[in-house]
Amino acid sequence: MEGIREWYEVWQNYRYHNEVNFLIFIPLFFLLRSWLIKKLNASFNTKLENNDLAPFIQSLINWGTFYAIITYAVIYFKDTFWLGETWFTIGNTPVTTLTFIIPVIIISLSVKFSNFISRFLLHRVYSRYEMDQGMQYTFSRLLHYIIIIVSVLVALPVIGFDLSVLTVFAGVAGIGIGFGMQNIASNFISGLILLFERPIKVGDRIKIGEIHCDVQHINIRSTVVRTRNNEHIIIPNSQFIENQIINWSYGDPIVRQQILIGVAYGSNVRLLEKLLLQAAREHRDVLDDPPPRVDFLDFGESALNFRLLYWIGDPVLRTRIKSALNYRINELLQEHGLEIPFPQRDLHLRSVDTALLKNMQWEMELSNEQTPRKQTILEDKPEVAEKPA
Repeated sequence: MEGIREWYEVWQNYRYHNEVNFLIFIPLFFLLRSWLIKKLNASFNTKLENNDLAPFIQSLINWGTFYAIITYAVIYFKDTFWLGETWFTIGNTPVTTLTFIIPVIIISLSVKFSNFISRFLLHRVYSRYEMDQGMQYTFSRLLHYIIIIVSVLVALPVIGFDLSVLTVFAGVAGIGIGFGMQNIASNFISGLILLFERPIKVGDRIKIGEIHCDVQHINIRSTVVRTRNNEHIIIPNSQFIENQIINWSYGDPIVRQQILIGVAYGSNVRLLEKLLLQAAREHRDVLDDPPPRVDFLDFGESALNFRLLYWIGDPVLRTRIKSALNYRINELLQEHGLEIPFPQRDLHLRSVDTALLKNMQWEMELSNEQTPRKQTILEDKPEVAEKPA
């Protein structure tokens, strides 16, 4: 025992004994991690049929090992000059390297904790209470923001930050919002309204202005949408509150569509009605209830105008369904000889100047002569045209 004690004292007096100990214990953490993961996989593969918790526990072990190493390093080197030396003081609180590391650890742990909850635990609550996708996203984002705010409030006092200063900051921020941050404040409040009131949700097909798009993400300041051309557009949240939005996915997804068509006068309108209904009923995505119908709109200038109304269950497919119906309607009209007319105009001349008619006749005679002579006469045309009729 005396020999071991002497060796220990010698080791403690060694200048870099902390660093060497650290390098020795780090592999032990990884060995323990590998052993735990091996036992975990063996347990879930042999004992549990539904092993959806295995990825959660494995991820927890990985991040637990990482933060255990960081915590061990902080505790082990807290008395060293590079970690414990005071750089400056805030009030009565000395600020060291360790002072900055601890808040970073707290905030990063809170972010990982929020991600763990959202990814592995909340989906069980969502499936149990049958929440839609928009409500799931809203609840997950709010929980994430709350966890981050709490972690920041816990981490700030570590570096000597007095939370009572936040009251002064709130007053200054209020003045700034009143003068120069109106748009930011408006978008922030609009984001809260979107998350709580939920006029739009993640996954909705909407139309804002002339843009048809799908909602991808609803952030606290802006919303990311994706167009049908796979273009991602970042739109301030205030645009969704101040402007009219067409939400194809809000409430009942069933929507009515129409196709306008005109046929020539004298066509068999009952046959046209039958063909239009046939085209609609043949398409598998057109609903039978409510049934499609054909309306005779009016007698146009060049055609008899009709309208085919039909209902679909998925507004995302409305353009594709309309295109397929147009193809089929065109085929049926050609098969049954129904004509789709185009605008025509007839021009009637009631009276023409006699001199103009003689000049036209003279030019027609010139056109029947030979080409060289015609060129000569055309050059003298102004003199001939001045002769009295």
